Amino acid sequence: MVIHPDLFEVPGRTLGQVMTGFARTQVRGTENRWHSHEEGQLFHVIHGAAAVDTEIGTFHAPPERALWIPPKVAHHARYLSETEIRFLYVSPEAASALPDRPQVIQVTQLLRELILEFMSFGRGETQEGPAARIAAVILDQLKVLPAAPLQLPMPKEKRLRTVCERIVRCPADIPPLTAAAEACATSVRSFERRMKSETGLSYRTWCRQVKLFRALEMLAEGSGVSEVSHRLGYEGPSAFVATFKKAFGVTPGRYFT
Repeated sequence: MVIHPDLFEVPGRTLGQVMTGFARTQVRGTENRWHSHEEGQLFHVIHGAAAVDTEIGTFHAPPERALWIPPKVAHHARYLSETEIRFLYVSPEAASALPDRPQVIQVTQLLRELILEFMSFGRGETQEGPAARIAAVILDQLKVLPAAPLQLPMPKEKRLRTVCERIVRCPADIPPLTAAAEACATSVRSFERRMKSETGLSYRTWCRQVKLFRALEMLAEGSGVSEVSHRLGYEGPSAFVATFKKAFGVTPGRYFT
């Protein structure tokens, strides 16, 4: 599907349309500054991988997934490899019917084809006619597609967040539960309760998610399974592959294909 030349230009700040497309290829290592949009934004990764940081946590968008970011949500994108990406900007009015928190969604074959078809129209052709009808179907799809487990939620409480940020920086050296609770000046039971309340995950599950997210970044950067396994402290490559497959449904070698 050919992308209309209009869509390689950054859209203006006031879009005035229900949906506007934008196509770009980002160089590996590119990082955007923290920013937000008046519109909702859908990142659809065609090839490559991106990690997007928000105040509530980090989201990972590998190929054929898309990240929905509601209007006015501050975010910071990091491109882990050369990444071909399609953006859809959704007006605040239309976005009000979509999820009010960021989430990663699996891009079905239908949604993929709808996005590609929409991207073949110029920006002046999307107010009515076929492009407007395609945009309406895309919005309907975004309302019903389930979220994928590709979020690392971060707590807000200061001491708990400090502990978690330390773990994110060095996931190969995760403190035991008792040490983490002590660092927050609380009992193990209170620490676990607070962790669950703020992130929706137990400490053990959250730490496992940290390691998996770092593994995704390392794999996207070109590291092999053995290197990832060793650097993140898994018992061996087979243990890492088994954990990865259980979490994401495929082996590391197939994840980015």
